[in-house]
Amino acid sequence: MRLFAPPLVCRELVELVTDYFEGKLSWSDRRRFRAHISECDHCTDYLEQMRLVIEATGHLTEEDLEPEAREELLAAFRGWRESRTP
Repeated sequence: MRLFAPPLVCRELVELVTDYFEGKLSWSDRRRFRAHISECDHCTDYLEQMRLVIEATGHLTEEDLEPEAREELLAAFRGWRESRTP
C-alpha cells in the first residue's frame, strides 16, 4: 500500500489546472499541485497566466465573438479533442 502519491511533474500540472481552478481536485492531488507550484517557477507563471485568461474571458459571451473567431475556436478545439482520442 502506497501512502504518498509521487510528486507532480509539469505535464500533469497542466492537465490538472482546470480542475484546480474549479475546486475538483482530490485532497491528495491538490496537495501535490500546491507542492509543485511552490517549487516550480515556470508552473507558477503558467498558473498565473491561466488565472488571468480565465478572469478576462469569464466575462465573454458567445455574442461577444465575431462569427469567424467563434468558428476558428471551435475548429481548434475540435482538432485538439480529436488528436487526444486514441
